[in-house]
Amino acid sequence: MADKVHCIRKTLRLMPEEAKMLAKKACDNGMNEAEYIRLLISQKPNDYPEIRKILKELINEVNRIGININQIVFNNNAGLYSKEDKTQMIAYMRKLNQKVDEAVVKIGNQ
Repeated sequence: MADKVHCIRKTLRLMPEEAKMLAKKACDNGMNEAEYIRLLISQKPNDYPEIRKILKELINEVNRIGININQIVFNNNAGLYSKEDKTQMIAYMRKLNQKVDEAVVKIGNQ
């Protein structure tokens, strides 16, 4: 169990601007400064709150678009498919691609 206890103390010197930035980023992520520094050291992107939020939003958007696409496919299978449905499906797919691209850009900049 000793592996789970933070028992080594390190001293860190920062410039005033760096200290303010560290405090702000830790606060923005709901962490204290030590937790935030440990998070940065671990280098696990899925642990970053910003990335988790972006991925959650992307999953929700994909689910909403998926529901709409399923309704269009259902109408197609029932013989009720129209040209408007095809246009709408293309718009949904473009929106889905746009959301994925936005997530890639945001995550890539973390």
